[in-house]
Amino acid sequence: MVEQSPANIAARTALLIGATGSIGGAVGRALMAHGWTLRIMARSPDRARREAPEFAACDWVRGDALNTDDVLAAAHGVQLIVHAANPNGYAGWAKLLPPMMEAVIAAAKATGARILFPGNVYNYGPDAWSHITEDALQNPKTRKGAIRVTLEKRLAKAAREEGVRTLIVRAGDFFGPVSDSSWLTEGWVKKGKPLTAFSIPGPLEVLHDWAHLPDLAETMARLADREARLADFAVYNFRGHVLTNGEMADALDRVAGRRLKRSRLPWMALMLAAPFVEMLREMLEMRYLWDNPVVMDNAKLVAELGEEPHTPLDRALRIALEGQGCLKPVVAKAA
Repeated sequence: MVEQSPANIAARTALLIGATGSIGGAVGRALMAHGWTLRIMARSPDRARREAPEFAACDWVRGDALNTDDVLAAAHGVQLIVHAANPNGYAGWAKLLPPMMEAVIAAAKATGARILFPGNVYNYGPDAWSHITEDALQNPKTRKGAIRVTLEKRLAKAAREEGVRTLIVRAGDFFGPVSDSSWLTEGWVKKGKPLTAFSIPGPLEVLHDWAHLPDLAETMARLADREARLADFAVYNFRGHVLTNGEMADALDRVAGRRLKRSRLPWMALMLAAPFVEMLREMLEMRYLWDNPVVMDNAKLVAELGEEPHTPLDRALRIALEGQGCLKPVVAKAA
């Protein structure tokens, strides 16, 4: 198929929902670097603009992702809708995510825009492990996984029956310089605290899939640039960094420049506190992902793009940990 012309590329506008979140912010920055104009919807644009100053010059509109009329109005004239809104700390998924999706689908149907939806590994249960392809069975064993599967089935139906095009890019655990709920800074290390120790949530030999957010967002932007080549319901896996828990532990030592104190994540203590802290309850539900190998097969993505954007592990970790206030930035010495 023919690639988009430079004139068409220059005229592209994306509606970004969730700009103050880690995924939304990263995707927005990548799209801008690829020449997209951003329109950003937020319930309180003034406050959101202060939280995301890199988007200060973008077109901000007031709206609620739960309100179909708001999303329809914000999406007027756009070619892409980035649906990256997510309730903080997993709160209210069952109640809030389905109507948000319906509003986004309605807007995409009305405008002809494609939906870009970040995917994750919650969709899968033991019958999909350990090497996950785009057509792997989706039989989740958790509540959050079931919700995600329902959302993606709705998108597939919209593509099949309503002419609504979708791009899903699926990845493992996200980490980056801006990340509100990353396992790296919520489970392994303490966000905003000097890196002196870490907790390992699973057996040392178990493989885990990590996605450096700038690389993942760059991948999404490159795929969005290839609109003419994409299927109506296009799904790609992002592989990122596949490491055993022991390899991640060693990498943290290298980035810190010294041997750090190691411990096991205190799952029993989390269980005792979970009845009083929703975030801990949700983290406990994901424990199975640390006890079993989960690896994304990115052959389809590499065939499409020629390569997967990839920052070397130690550099990616340093970028993330500096951004999260765990490491001091390295200052280059004068010659």
